Amino acid sequence: MPRLHAFELLPDDEGRDAVLRDWQALREAGLPSQLDHQGMTNTPHVTVLTAETLADDQDEHAVRHLGPVLPVVARASGLALLGGSRVSLVRILDVPDELISAVLTLRAAVPHRQHPGWLPHVTLARRVPRADVPTALRVLGHDAVPLRLVELRRWDPDAGTVRTL
Repeated sequence: MPRLHAFELLPDDEGRDAVLRDWQALREAGLPSQLDHQGMTNTPHVTVLTAETLADDQDEHAVRHLGPVLPVVARASGLALLGGSRVSLVRILDVPDELISAVLTLRAAVPHRQHPGWLPHVTLARRVPRADVPTALRVLGHDAVPLRLVELRRWDPDAGTVRTL
């Protein structure tokens, strides 16, 4: 499977710290956590889209469409499971209509993007055995957390770079 290029939104320091607390709580409970991922792009983020390639003009599209709506406040409103026998545990985000519209406009301009539609979320853990899900839910709780999304970045796995747009 090819490594995918991505456009991502980053929270401010307060939002980043809130997500890192979730990651740490999972780790302290002996569960999988995004803290276990050592990649250079591993910081709390919201993926806008992934694709096998992204042309430079698509960076301009991303800035033109997403820049005007940033910063934006999203609300981490619930937990969800994605996957099969081992799941990704994510916080689902309630986001303003303006952000949804901007993201869908950008996604329409990028050919060969992965996954239809957009499910705004922050990943907390990957490959969690289903048997451990009740423990993870107890550890994380159900409080709604505001996340102020303030930055757009681009991940280029071919060049090994992450840069702010």
